[in-house]
Amino acid sequence: MTHEILQPEGWAKPIGYANGIKAKGTFLQVGGQIGWDENCEFHSDDFVDQVELALKNIVRVLEVGGARPEHIVQMTWYFTDREAYKSGMKRIGAAYRAVIGRHFPPMAAVQVVALMEDRAKIEIVASAVIPDPS
Repeated sequence: MTHEILQPEGWAKPIGYANGIKAKGTFLQVGGQIGWDENCEFHSDDFVDQVELALKNIVRVLEVGGARPEHIVQMTWYFTDREAYKSGMKRIGAAYRAVIGRHFPPMAAVQVVALMEDRAKIEIVASAVIPDPS
């Protein structure tokens, strides 16, 4: 794998994300994915259900580009309810591991006033680097 997790010496190890990553290969950008299906329909207003579907949507876009979840090098999570995020951390972690696995790239989490789709509670943007064949 040509991805290297960057952890400055003496820093506390982050839980559920990395401080940095170094990668070499083909860059792939996944636009903001929300918790609806391929027909742009919501099946749930539950925060964690929407997180899981947004993550599945990211994986689907990665697959189309020839990438896998372990190729993700950056994620930015935008959500409308910080308390729903914080109180759902255990379920979010389980959904994340079920969809993405135990790959924890650098991430940012940002509360926003609203998302473009009224029912959307989460939007996740991801970047990936597909390793060059050797």
